[in-house]
Order: sequence, then structure tokens, then C-alpha cells
Amino acid sequence: MAKQTDTLRDLARTVPAASRVFHRYRLDFCCGGARPLGDVCAERGLDADTLLAQIESESRQQVDGFTRWDERSPGELVQHILETYHAPLRPEIARLRDMALKVESVHAEKQSCPRGLAAHIEQMAQAVDDHLTKEEQILFPMILTGNHGHVRMPIQVMLQEHDDHADALRRTRALTQDLVAPEEACTTWRALYLGLEQLERDLMDHIHLENNVLFPMVLNS
Repeated sequence: MAKQTDTLRDLARTVPAASRVFHRYRLDFCCGGARPLGDVCAERGLDADTLLAQIESESRQQVDGFTRWDERSPGELVQHILETYHAPLRPEIARLRDMALKVESVHAEKQSCPRGLAAHIEQMAQAVDDHLTKEEQILFPMILTGNHGHVRMPIQVMLQEHDDHADALRRTRALTQDLVAPEEACTTWRALYLGLEQLERDLMDHIHLENNVLFPMVLNS
């Protein structure tokens, strides 16, 4: 039974619908997941009991498709992260950058144009590519070979870079009026914001699995 004293990361790790509800209310359960739900809700002016009721109700519907990754092996989790998150991430960010370039070019004269968004996404793409490469070439091979004695330093680097990714997501929302397309937005503009919202969800789920499941798993092994 989920409680207000449970941390966001523990709820996201163990309760099927928790992360979906947290996304809905824009609660940071990945980089900021160490805080109790009750404290976060009080700070945000949310009713914690309402969120707990939603989590419980929606979890009953989602339980069949929920995987407790904290109960699987590090190798299985690494493979899941590579296939589910790493593989599509680079091309998706490139696609969104190209869409942003088009929107800024076509709608440059409009006051609501998200100026600087394409350049920001390009910076994100470079940072994400560098980060994924470090994981794929350094950290994940160490984990897969069972060489957990030397993972602490690489993990510290990844944790810091995850914080940087979270900052980049907040910057994205600042540049896009919280990802709300204006009335005059064209189809591409609206699709861009929908794509950026999905990118945010995927990155948060991705970071959560690493920060709150994989990294503690190998550090404590």
C-alpha cells in the first residue's frame, strides 16, 4: 500500500502506475526522486491523498504489463535500457531538432515563435550523444562483465550528467511556454511540442531506471 512517506523513486520503482501519475503532475521522480511524496505534494500545493488514490486505481489496470526491474539482473536491465531508450534516442532528438529549425524558419515573424529552440535541442543532442557513448563504451561493459569494483566513479559522472539533462528539459519548457502551442501554431509546430513532451517522459523514465534501480543495484552488489 503506497504511503505519503514513500519516496517518489521507490513508488516509481515498485508501483505500476506511479510514474504515469508523476508525469501527469510533473513531479521529478528521477533526479529528485529521493523525497517523500507527501513533502513534494505539500511544496507544490497538491493533495497527496488524491495522487495516492490515482496511483492505486490506475495500478490495478496496469499491473499485468509492469516489470519490477529491481528484481531482475543488471544485465537484463542494461539490455532493456539499450533497446528501449538508447536505440531510438539519437534519431528522435535529431528529428525534433529538424522540426524546430523548420518552425523557427517559417514562423520567425511571429511573437510566439520559440526562438533559440533548435539551437537548444542541438546542444541537447550533442550532450546526450556524448553521455550515451560513455555508457555504451565504458560503464555498461563494466556492468555486463561483472566488474562492479570500479563503477563508482563512472556512475558519479553519469549522475551529474543526468542532472544536466534535467536542467535541459526545464530549459525546453521555458523556451516553449511550457510546451503549450499557441493558437496560430501549424501542424508541425504542434507535433514538435508533442514530440518534446514525449522526449521528456522517455528521458525521465530512462534516468529513473539508471539512477534509482541500476546504479544502486551494481553499487551494492
